[in-house]
Amino acid sequence: MAGRLPDRDIAAIRERVRIEDVVGEYVALKAAGPLSLKGLCPFHDEKSPSFHVRPQHGHFHCFGCGEGGDVFAFLQKIEHVGFVEAVEQMADRIGYKINYEGGGTSVQRDRGTRARLVAANAAAHEFYVAQLNEPEAEAARKYLTDRNFDAAAARQFGCGYAPGGWDALTKHLLRKGFEFKELEAAGLSKQGRQGPIDRFHRRLLWPIRNLSGDVIGFGARRLYDDDQMTAKYINTPETVLYKKSQVLFGLDYAKREIAKGHQAVVVEGYTDVMAMHLAGVKTAVASCGTAFGDEHLAILRRLLHDDNFWRGEIIYTFDGDAAGQAAALKAFGGDQKLAGQTYIAVAPDGMDPCELRQKSGDGAVRDLVARRVPLYEFVIRGLLAEHNLDTPEGQVEALRRAVPVVAQIKDNALRKAYATKLSGWVGWDDIQLVVRRVGEEARKMARGGGARPGIPEREAAQSVTEHPAARPNPHDPVLLPQRQSLAVAIQYPALAGPPFDALEPEAFTHPAYVAVRAAIAEAGGVSRGIGGAEWVNLVADHTPDLTLRAMVSELAAEPIPVKTANDVPRFITGVLARTQEAWIGRQIATLKSKLQRISSTDQPEDYYALFGDLVALEQYRKSLLTQAMGNSDDFAIGS
Repeated sequence: MAGRLPDRDIAAIRERVRIEDVVGEYVALKAAGPLSLKGLCPFHDEKSPSFHVRPQHGHFHCFGCGEGGDVFAFLQKIEHVGFVEAVEQMADRIGYKINYEGGGTSVQRDRGTRARLVAANAAAHEFYVAQLNEPEAEAARKYLTDRNFDAAAARQFGCGYAPGGWDALTKHLLRKGFEFKELEAAGLSKQGRQGPIDRFHRRLLWPIRNLSGDVIGFGARRLYDDDQMTAKYINTPETVLYKKSQVLFGLDYAKREIAKGHQAVVVEGYTDVMAMHLAGVKTAVASCGTAFGDEHLAILRRLLHDDNFWRGEIIYTFDGDAAGQAAALKAFGGDQKLAGQTYIAVAPDGMDPCELRQKSGDGAVRDLVARRVPLYEFVIRGLLAEHNLDTPEGQVEALRRAVPVVAQIKDNALRKAYATKLSGWVGWDDIQLVVRRVGEEARKMARGGGARPGIPEREAAQSVTEHPAARPNPHDPVLLPQRQSLAVAIQYPALAGPPFDALEPEAFTHPAYVAVRAAIAEAGGVSRGIGGAEWVNLVADHTPDLTLRAMVSELAAEPIPVKTANDVPRFITGVLARTQEAWIGRQIATLKSKLQRISSTDQPEDYYALFGDLVALEQYRKSLLTQAMGNSDDFAIGS
């Protein structure tokens, strides 16, 4: 047994260790004055840094939760170790030999302590790395080379191989002086039917390290078809060192780049981390044997934050399939602490970063990250993609689903911004209606009312659920040109003539006006050559109910806002042009929505074809607007 730690050694180690370097491996620190550094506290959740380190005094203190002390206290708290273990770790760090009172140097530590488990993992890693060069490991080497990872890449990430047989590693470590209980506690060996055996067999291995760079566990991939006893990937079980919810593969390589670049890229596998780093994306990490969770997020937050405001990004790379969409929805549905700075990157054809690098090279991997999409946008567009946005019914249903989702955005400014974006993506011309309904939904959720259908039927589009006989407001300025167009078609069919008949049914947006327009067409159109009471009665006979018959009579008697009879032709020309211009405006909004959903890089032909149509429609709309304005200077044509 080792003796007691002498006070002089404890003091010497404390004096020589730079507390800011130790804390800096867990927290991104920034100058907070000439004698202080600050960062996000690792011991409680906070948005603004209240955790301070004073290098001159060798102490830390959090003004939020009250934790504080010297470097040993920090290590005890962050690593969940005892005081002796913390001192021994720092002694190892600076190469200090502890002269135990009543014992020898620090190599005589108590067996079974954390330091012994770290040493066992280090020795195991050394063994596995050596085994990767043996003939038996050919399949492991081929697995790496097939994925464009050469020997240098394998060395960089510490890849190794667990040989066949049952106890090769166990015997090797026992010969080096470790006891089986230590190997079992480290997750390297387990008790078999006939004695101690290795945990990993015939597998490619990656070392999993903590922020200090110590190997604390391993991830292992199946290589052989006859290895069907366990899953494709297995990891070290939970140990004193290895807590899968608190470790990220690659973080020891990425931590400084994450802090410096204010960005972390979360991938799904070990080879994806390798591919990202080798391609130049040196901020990539992956969870180990479990889903990326809140504790992983807390680790990244401490490395990404460096001021009283958020500057960092977390980028998730998901497969472009239903599972990826589900993962994004789960991230969206969290507490949204980082949702406004969270992005999604999906490789083409559902490839992961490793496959993308194999197929298209390092540049494609870097481009994948560069073309990231905000989480909110990814989720909302994913919902919209399930609907046909070229039809009013598709737009209505898309908004019904998307509005409650947008309403979940807790940041008020972001919520309004995405409500506006939603209107454009769907092709919905009444932006304020969407913004208003999103706000209403958000307020209802805040009151605990839960979600409800987001957008009712568009006032400006026919809906299958709105009764056609519902009377529109005759003074609605948006609908007034449509009403006036119907009035002149009923009162002056000869003057309205072919220009009215050429109006598409979609130019009329209220269900009642759509029904009257249909009745005029079914009656033969204004070009039929019938006028007066006969024409009014004929149109009324083609309406489906009494309410619409009354509306036809109302339109037939509605005053036309002209000063003299000579002004009627100009008024008719102007109001028909205004109705057509509004319809073209809605088509333009739809085209703009489509353009926002198409990449000019990935689909150049479709993009520029739509762009050409958009330019032509804009020119046509401009001519209609000129015609409408030129013929309505003296009239009250709606806008």
